[in-house]
Amino acid sequence: MAREVNNLKTQTRTEFGKGPPPRARREGQVPAVLYGHHTEPRHLLLNALEFAAVLRAHGTNSLLTLDIEGEEQLALPKQIDVHPLTRIIEHTDLLVVRKGEKVVVEIALTLVGDSAPGTLVTQDANSIEIEADATELPEGFDVSVAGAAAGLQITAADIELPAGCTLVSDPEMLIVNILEAPSEADLEAGEDEGVAASIEQAQAADKASSAE
Repeated sequence: MAREVNNLKTQTRTEFGKGPPPRARREGQVPAVLYGHHTEPRHLLLNALEFAAVLRAHGTNSLLTLDIEGEEQLALPKQIDVHPLTRIIEHTDLLVVRKGEKVVVEIALTLVGDSAPGTLVTQDANSIEIEADATELPEGFDVSVAGAAAGLQITAADIELPAGCTLVSDPEMLIVNILEAPSEADLEAGEDEGVAASIEQAQAADKASSAE
């Protein structure tokens, strides 16, 4: 369980509009909005390197202890906006949480082990939703496929949850499907069918053009 509390000093953001956020990012800060528990949203600035280090070490469900100019506040990242090219964190929404409070979060799933020879593993879902204490959130779940034979299916209900965690996702949601790996003959037949289909499509297009 992820019980480590990550301390982050913050600054209150006082400038708004189109100019300040890019300037804050150039200065190594991440604009953030803290909200929840019927409180007024608070606009903050986080140290970009420190925030990114916490996420790398403990994931996007990292419990944060924010130092807001001397005031301590527990929070969880609710949404993290990352630039698609630079991978720089551009903005984050933070949710106010309290000790003992239950929250619903997505937890990442990681496949471990090798399935039986001659099988193919397909992963249909990369995460599940659970409800758990905000201060006791798992960092992730390992899903073992070691030695799994063709025909095995793993659903959300099959994921072993720690004490205090409740599954929110549909229990029948498919996580992993173990199939028989296609043989060389199957692959060759598939290629031949694909070529034949392409020829038929080209011929149909030629006929349509001639009719016009």
